[in-house]
Amino acid sequence: MRPKRDSVSSMEEIKRMSIKEHRLHSGVTETIGKVPLRSLRDLAVFYTPGVAYASLAIKKDREMSYALTNRANRIAIVSNGSRILGLGNIGPEAGYPVMEGKALLFKKFGDVDAVPITISAETTDEIVDFVKKIQPAFGGINIEDIASPTCFEVVDKLNDELDIPVFHDDRQGTAIVALAGLKNALKLVGKKISEAKIAVNGVGAAGIGIAQLLITAGAKDLVMIDRAGIVYDGRERNMNPTKESLAKHTNKKRLMGGLRDAVKGADVLIGASERGAFRSRFIKLMADKPIVFALANPEPEMSYYAAKSAGAKIVATGMSGVPNQINNLLAFPAVFRGALDIGARKINMQMQIAAADALAKSVPQRMLSDKYIIPDFADEDMTKITANVAAAVARSAIETGVARKKMSETEIRRNIEAKLKRYQRIEDFVSRLG
Repeated sequence: MRPKRDSVSSMEEIKRMSIKEHRLHSGVTETIGKVPLRSLRDLAVFYTPGVAYASLAIKKDREMSYALTNRANRIAIVSNGSRILGLGNIGPEAGYPVMEGKALLFKKFGDVDAVPITISAETTDEIVDFVKKIQPAFGGINIEDIASPTCFEVVDKLNDELDIPVFHDDRQGTAIVALAGLKNALKLVGKKISEAKIAVNGVGAAGIGIAQLLITAGAKDLVMIDRAGIVYDGRERNMNPTKESLAKHTNKKRLMGGLRDAVKGADVLIGASERGAFRSRFIKLMADKPIVFALANPEPEMSYYAAKSAGAKIVATGMSGVPNQINNLLAFPAVFRGALDIGARKINMQMQIAAADALAKSVPQRMLSDKYIIPDFADEDMTKITANVAAAVARSAIETGVARKKMSETEIRRNIEAKLKRYQRIEDFVSRLG
């Protein structure tokens, strides 16, 4: 299940290929049946009258919808197209190809059936109301590319009101992979997360998600910086309820000023902001063996090689082609695979930390280095990595009491590996058909 490494000569070539291929296939997803319809008997069992008995069983016990339909393996990818990566607010129609592509990744790397849904809704209440109405058809919800602070409000309300897992990949997916990489980076430089001084530049979805997960994982000295400077409790400019809540749990020393002030003596600098936000002089102000994660997309706050030249010991970016790519693809298919298999009602912080731990351990100790702190999805056996992360998520769901099912470790692994191998066989068959 390794994706092929193909080189392209230019963005113009990618543009031509994309338009041609999307038009040729009319998108990248479709719906196919899981069972054959070859006879009147099949029709009678899977449609009328047989389907009525499945419906009556679910009417008696709604939880049976997970056993008698594909709900247990189906999620909705919900977006309004208001903050598409690298494109901005382009609307639901223009955002649809991105959601279709995301659905393809869910299927290939997690055998999760994802339905892309882009909606004409702007307010928190509109989006929440829509998702609540479609909940009966899905085992989980992935919120995607909705502008902040609406995205935070939507996810928080849905987590309170739904009985199925809600995941915000821009926030939680990025945080899981960043935490995994940081665990290995700190191990290499001989520092602990509980003692490290960490600066996070950018207080959007990714920055907030990273900060929240780092705090849960034990970070005690963490400072957030946005366009208005260092975030502190009581600041009035450029604040919202999410920032205000975070301000109460960060910046314990009540620092003020800008990024330059925040990075003085910092062990870790994480960027979730914009291209070019970091300067060499900032890196030189950091502590010994500085760690720099420049995660802005589509271009980082500082290039991998520029950060290295400035003195960073370990550097990670969101870019391919250089070491240590912090890529959400390492997280979201596996997290949902584990959550769906165990019938999780939530994807809580403990499950996210379990995912990060498993992902960090996917890098063998003998191979851990400043150029290899996180698996490279283009070179690794993604089936094995997905299975390890998914199993950790499922175990954590059971341990924290949010799982509908109880399974042994053997059952968890067997179910996950069977699903991942199943999709590989389907993809091989489709490839042979052409």
